[in-house]
Amino acid sequence: MIKFYVAFDDTDTIDCGRGTGKLARWFADELPEGCKQVMVVRQQLLHSPNIPMTSHNSSLCCIIEAPDETVREELIKRGIAHIKNNFFEGSDPGFCVATENDNLQPLIEFGLKCTGTKVKQPEAFEAAKEVHLSGHGGTNDGVIGAVAAVGLTHFGESGRIVDYGDLRELPEKTTAGDLRERNIFPMSVNRHAEYIPNDHIIDNQGSLRPHLSAKRLVLPVLSVGNNEWQSISLKKEYNFDN
Repeated sequence: MIKFYVAFDDTDTIDCGRGTGKLARWFADELPEGCKQVMVVRQQLLHSPNIPMTSHNSSLCCIIEAPDETVREELIKRGIAHIKNNFFEGSDPGFCVATENDNLQPLIEFGLKCTGTKVKQPEAFEAAKEVHLSGHGGTNDGVIGAVAAVGLTHFGESGRIVDYGDLRELPEKTTAGDLRERNIFPMSVNRHAEYIPNDHIIDNQGSLRPHLSAKRLVLPVLSVGNNEWQSISLKKEYNFDN
């Protein structure tokens, strides 16, 4: 088996009612035979008033297991068709496809740069010159986020998991053991960083979204007493007034 990174960015508009995250998750239904979408990772890039964005300047990377590299062209073909069938007019879609065996160091460096600096399309195409990168509408600025999403996801030190196994079907309260069985590791962010026993309760507050850290899935939690812990991964809006 081989791991593919398939990334989408900027396929939505501010008032369309659906973000690029859903488009990325839906790609699981479009894969060639023998392929499996194992995870979708949301990567956060620089959030600044100086950068054109729909809302938060994030991009999505699908991690796909495939039998071998021969499905690359088919994944590209299906990914482009998926964008054309699901993007909204007024968006600036970008699409990037690479494998774990490609030279991804330029994409990693580009992705890290995108988290703190405004970049331009030529830099994205230069970083991705050995893999597939294409724009599919508007300004094509989505190519920037697509490249960054591949690089950062392969790097494995950032990102929020928005789809993985039965992540979205789990109840609001589970045990630490339930999560570890799924290779999701609860991590105490209390001062003493204590180990969380398997029988302790984890309250995800209605949004179980582990983080990608050291190339594994980690769920930061705070103790609320009585052998119960609470996820800190709540949805919050950015506020540039504070």
